[in-house]
Amino acid sequence: MEETLETKEQPVRETPLEGFASICSVLVLGLFALTFIFQNMVIPSGSMQQTLLIGDHVVVERESLAPPSPWAPFLHYRNVQRGDIIVFFKPGEPDLHLVKRVVGVPGDHIHLNHGTVYLNGEPQVEPLTVKVGDDGIPIDAYEPIRDDFPSQGTPGLAEWSVDMPNYIQGHDIVVPPGHYFAMGDNRPNSMDSRYWGFVPRENIVGRPIFVYWSFITPSDEEDKTLLVQRASFFAHEAIHFFDQTRWNRTLHLVR
Repeated sequence: MEETLETKEQPVRETPLEGFASICSVLVLGLFALTFIFQNMVIPSGSMQQTLLIGDHVVVERESLAPPSPWAPFLHYRNVQRGDIIVFFKPGEPDLHLVKRVVGVPGDHIHLNHGTVYLNGEPQVEPLTVKVGDDGIPIDAYEPIRDDFPSQGTPGLAEWSVDMPNYIQGHDIVVPPGHYFAMGDNRPNSMDSRYWGFVPRENIVGRPIFVYWSFITPSDEEDKTLLVQRASFFAHEAIHFFDQTRWNRTLHLVR
């Protein structure tokens, strides 16, 4: 009797060395993305409220607003535009990140009249901003230096008050080449270009694209710098993760 031998294909098993190489590849790609493309940031103040809340953890996309790179032609680059929310190093303080909205680009003429932004002579409708006179902010909270800009007085940094007249034409301040005028959406409570000047193009890090986690955070938390204070709040986050997370802001797009 003739017997037929059937051979079965044996599954190919990954060797330990191949498995290690796969893990290393994933780690390298992840580190590349975190280092060059994305960055994590926590919103520490209410200067962008209504748009970004204290305790929002956002993903910052670093590439589209970066200078074009010849080694990565496949990445999309574009110029900074009015209305962009940007993350940048504060002028004069290279270790401090700020988040503001671009109000003026190079060549724009800007002034504020009782909190309303006039761009190239036209009053701007800004539905996402909070201004003096809005609900909860009494009209008697008006401050000339803040709400009528540029105006008389010292607007924040002394060096800015000395430099600012060089950019004033008539009632407007003119944004110079390679710089941007940025303001917080919470206008009465934002230290921005009114107080320390223009944002140089090279200071811009990227733009926040979405909130991946938001936790109810006290407004004074950013002032607590002691290790024991940081550890205490970390424990607070762990204990109240479920009941004080703003679940409705998970994957909220930043615009």
